Order: sequence, then structure tokens, then C-alpha cells
Amino acid sequence: MVANVIRYRVRSAVRDVGKALSLPASLLERLTRALNYGEGLTRQGLAAAGVDPDAPTARSLCELCEQIEDFPRHMSIHPGGFLLGHEPIATLTPIENATMEDRTVIQWDKDDVEALGLFKVDLLGLGALHHLHRCFDLLRAHYGVELSMASIPAEDPETFDAICAGDTVGVFQIESRAQMTMLPRLRPRNYYDLVIEVSIVRPGPITGGMVHPYLRRRRGEEPVEYPHESLRPVLEKTLGVPLFQEQVMKLAMVAADYTPGEADQLRRDMAAWRKSGRMGQHRDKLVTRMTRKGIPAEFAERVFQQICGFGEYGFPESHAASFALISYAGAWIKRHYPTLFVCGLLNAQPMGFYTVATLLEDAQRHGVVVLGVAALRSEWDSTLEPRGEASTDAPAQRYALRLGLRTVKGLTVADVRRIVRARSQKPPLCLDEFVRRAGLDRGALQALARAGALAELEDHRRLSLWKVRGPAHLGSPQLFEADAEQPELRRLTCLENIDWDFRAKGHSDHGHPLGALRDELRQQGLRSALELRQCKHGERVHVSGLAICRQRPGTASGVLFMTLEDETGLINLIVWPQIFDRQRALVTTNNFLAVVGKLQVQDDVVIHVIAQRFWLPKLGALPTTVESRDFR
Repeated sequence: MVANVIRYRVRSAVRDVGKALSLPASLLERLTRALNYGEGLTRQGLAAAGVDPDAPTARSLCELCEQIEDFPRHMSIHPGGFLLGHEPIATLTPIENATMEDRTVIQWDKDDVEALGLFKVDLLGLGALHHLHRCFDLLRAHYGVELSMASIPAEDPETFDAICAGDTVGVFQIESRAQMTMLPRLRPRNYYDLVIEVSIVRPGPITGGMVHPYLRRRRGEEPVEYPHESLRPVLEKTLGVPLFQEQVMKLAMVAADYTPGEADQLRRDMAAWRKSGRMGQHRDKLVTRMTRKGIPAEFAERVFQQICGFGEYGFPESHAASFALISYAGAWIKRHYPTLFVCGLLNAQPMGFYTVATLLEDAQRHGVVVLGVAALRSEWDSTLEPRGEASTDAPAQRYALRLGLRTVKGLTVADVRRIVRARSQKPPLCLDEFVRRAGLDRGALQALARAGALAELEDHRRLSLWKVRGPAHLGSPQLFEADAEQPELRRLTCLENIDWDFRAKGHSDHGHPLGALRDELRQQGLRSALELRQCKHGERVHVSGLAICRQRPGTASGVLFMTLEDETGLINLIVWPQIFDRQRALVTTNNFLAVVGKLQVQDDVVIHVIAQRFWLPKLGALPTTVESRDFR
């Protein structure tokens, strides 16, 4: 396989240099969280992390980090890049053993390989295909329905209704914050609309200023016009706006008279423009040749900016067409078989945009019954369990979701095999018998107890943990002597159960962390995500939630996009740069936040809160900390 040279970026440089300077790990963690949005190591960032920017150590940290940024840190493996040749590769390049068994890697990266004219092919695995494969297997096993991506019902109106509403959590390619915001505006109603949707929320169209013109033309708010009649065949299917990489390349050949050789060189320079800086030589050529043909200079300049955007992340129409099919298949399964959809998604982890906790909360809002992890019932993977009271008139509700033991932190596949063997004889009558049969070590037993997986054997969660951690030796016939005195332990409250769940599994089947605190939040005037839907555009609102996502893309001019989650849904925040700079430490280092802002409603569906001020609510008990997917 081809090597991948990992280079120092700001966060990795801060960690390694900070260790060399003997800075505390807790300080480095605060610092990297405060500097995680595409910025360098600035005085503002240092101050936000509680570091004096003028201290000698801080100055040394800044200087050293700047010196080693972009310097090679270590060698990794290109994800899927294989070098092929007509003679043994060892005659061309050094080869070494990779960490993975039976895997070798050359010592050159993809740029070296390209410079030498060697042949590399990328074979990339896609988690979404694995997810669909799992779903089709479950559909066949539990419903007797044989489906595939080729035979799934096409152009289903109910599926497109859900897509247009932005109800796409967990659906490949159209589940991100930006995509879910775009869906109600673009309103895809067929397969090719989805192809457009997958492509339009990309750096190329955004930096080229092509998104809003396309939306206005699609809604009939402005006429479809072409900068030059020669461009009609190139741009007709996208309403006169270039959205795909192929269109940009064809546009250069038609409008700027690029030869095939020049177009290929443009493609190469476009892919490496940040490293090589060779795009500048194309700007004058493109703009001059286009204006010479009568194409407005403004359009020519926008096309060049879009080419630069494609250099950052180009998206060909062929990729978009393939991805749109996968997106539709996932959306169809979610709409018609929500329990099966989330079951397959959990078993395909890690993948996607959201954590398991968010996926389960969304599933429950769609009527999915979630059953907790149980040592006597759960398999390694999540499974479907029949619901006795379910009506045959609603086949999608025929099964409940039983969470798998793979979600319990600290359990291995070998541990689960022992558990399955232990319960395969006759049901254990007590915790002692289960422990004796399973032969698990103390760590695995404690993990089960903390996760609540022993509830059928001992419904007192604290007591079950005390028993498996107790003074008796695990190799003895029973955990405790018959006359051993058991302590009187207080049972967990609802909030404590949720906290234990998140610490042991990363999610909870006892409810959302904010559900038990809703009364206190209401007393402070903090509304839920569901209640926001009854508010009017422009209204000043107070909301709170757990931060599950932060994004500050380079195309957004410093704007931070945050997503908060409560027990009723998601709240989308827009944080302007001046607000972010003023409250950077609070926003980046706390996962439970309250915010006051102005409500923005678009197309009666897309709801944002324009943040004006953040604070930490004062509650009797703080909710458990959840993981936030921060895209840096």
C-alpha cells in the first residue's frame, strides 16, 4: 500500500511541543479545544485556555509550534491506495511491514508516486454500503423481503417527503447540518434532484457563489440564463450554474479554449493548488479567454473561484450519482423500517456524522422501542426482538431494538462468547450462577454491572456492582457466603441511571440527560427544541442543550455552526465571529450550554437561532457529559 505522511497541524504541534515543555496535560487539553477551528496558535486562543500569552513558556510554545507546523510527524498508510506495477515493486521502492498482519507499505506517499509516474489505484471501503448490507440482511431474515440497491422501490413519495423535511439523521451524505438545512430549500423530489443535493453543499459551488443562483432559478425566482450560448450544452441540466467537476473542466475547454492537455494540467494543478500554488497561472488565462468570447468577467472570476474550491474538495457528477443512490436507499429504509434502519446503523459503527446516543434519540422519536443491554438476551451486535403486542397491520413496528453488548465499554468479543455460552444451558437463577458459568474476569463483570446489563439477575444496580467487586474471590463456588451481610445501598435516581449509562456505554435507554431536568430548565425560561417550532420568525428565545457538533468551515468567513440536542430534538445555532471571540472559552470547552438569540425561520421548516449570548444554567444537578463531534 501507499504511504501517507502525517504532518504537524496546530493541535498535534501543541500537544507534542507542550509535552516537551512539561506543560500539564489538562492545560494542553483546554488549549487544543480552544484552538480547534482552523486557526493558528494566537494570543486570543491562549487567553481563552487560561494561559498568559506573555509568559516565557507560552512564547516558546508559539514559536516552536510555528516552526514544526507542516513538518512530517510520522508515516501512516494511505486509506485504500495501492501501487501497481508490471515488475516487482521492491525493484522500485523500499517496502516495509505495516502494523496490520499480512500488510506491507511502501515508503513513498501519493505525491511521490505521482511525481515518479507510477500507477496508483484507490480501493476505498464505504461504511454506508456496509450499513445497507446489514439492513438488507435483517429485512430478509425478519420480514422475508428480498431487496437490494437495484430493486429498492424508486421515486417513493413518502421517502422524498421525509427528505424534504430534513428528517435524515443517520442517512448517508444528507445527514450533516448543512445538508439538512439545504434539503427543505432545494426540496428534492426525484433521483437527479438528490444528485444535485449531494453536490451543492461543497466548497466548490459555495466558494464560487453558485448555490444561491441555482436555488433561485430552481424556484423560478430568476430566469435561467447562460453567459454564452456555447455553454448551454455544458450547463443546461444544472440551470446554467456549474456544480460538478466535469462541468468545470468542460467549461474551461469550451469557454476558454483549453486543449485536452491544458485541461488535464488544470486538473492536476487544481488537485494540488494549496501545496504547489500553481493555480495562479490559470487565472489570467481563463478570465482573459472567457472575456474575449464575450463572457462577463464576473462570471469568469466566479468560475475560477469555484475551480479553487474544487481543488479543496472536488465532487464529480459520477460520484454524486453513486452517492445519491446510496442516500436514497438509506432514506427509504429509514422511512419504512426505522427499527431495522437504526439496528443496521449501530452494527456498522463507527461511521457517520452522529454518536450512538444521538442516533438512538432520533430513533425513539420515530417510534422505535429501544431495549437496554441485557447479559441474558443481548448478542454482540444489536438485534431485533418481536413485540408481542404489535399489530400485524404495522409491520415496521413489529420488532423492538435490543442493544448489543458491543456498546458496553471494556467488553471484548471473547467475553461475549463466554456470556452466550453461559446462558445457552438453562437460564441462570441468580448472579452467582451466571458468574460461575461465564468465567469472566472482574473487569468484564464490573463493566456489565455499570452498564445495567445484569438487571435481570440483580435489579439493584449499585448492589450488582458491589457484588461483582466484593471481597469474595471469583474462583470460589459463589460470590458470597450464604450468611454474608449485604450493605444497604441507595438505588440510583433517574438522572444517576442516565449518567451511569453514558459512562458505561456512551448512551442511555433510560432517557435523555436533559429529560429529567426539564422542569428546572422551564423554570429558568429555557425552551425545548420542540417548543421552538411554535415560535415566530425574529422572536427572541432562550434555549439550552448538549453540544453534539461544532463546525467552523473555511467557506463560512469565521462563522461557527453549532448543534444542541435535548430530549425533543436538535437546535441549530449560528454564532457570528464577534460572539465566538467574546465567549470562545465557554463555547468550546462546555458541552452543556444555554443561549439567548434571535429565531430565524426559513421556508417554514429550517429553524436557526442566531446566538447573542451563552451561559451555564444553574441546576440542582448537571447533566452527564456527552461526546461532541467537532469538525476542525
